[in-house]
Amino acid sequence: MATVLANRAAQNQTTGLLRLSFNFFRNLSTSTSTEKPGASSSASKKPKRKKKKNLFEVAQFLPNWGLGYHMAKTHWTDVSYQITKINLYKDGRHGKAWGVVHKDGAPAADAPKKISGVHKRCWRYIPHLSKPGDTTPTLMKPTENAPKAEAELA
Repeated sequence: MATVLANRAAQNQTTGLLRLSFNFFRNLSTSTSTEKPGASSSASKKPKRKKKKNLFEVAQFLPNWGLGYHMAKTHWTDVSYQITKINLYKDGRHGKAWGVVHKDGAPAADAPKKISGVHKRCWRYIPHLSKPGDTTPTLMKPTENAPKAEAELA
């Protein structure tokens, strides 16, 4: 019986050494990965960068999808577009847009043109320029000239 116990103890020692060698190789292979152990903890402490918006993502929060409002790319200085027309695709984040170019707050062109780069993530709303509600359209009041012209014809 003593020999049986001695044989089992010898087998346990050899399997224990074999397990230790496998664990050593496993640890060695996982420690050679490209990610540093301290990198994941420092990345979680950093605040996440805010995702910039394309023209349609900015316009969706404005009344009437931003028609009449001024928008510009973040790196432009003193240049903006007054949005006149928007064609949206079904998802609401893509499409085409037209507008009148404004330089230093004054219109630089008479006719609207297609805005390029509307899908780039660098658009912002320009709040200090005129809004559609600020400008009141000039309504022509009916004058008495029209009835006089009819009376002269008769």
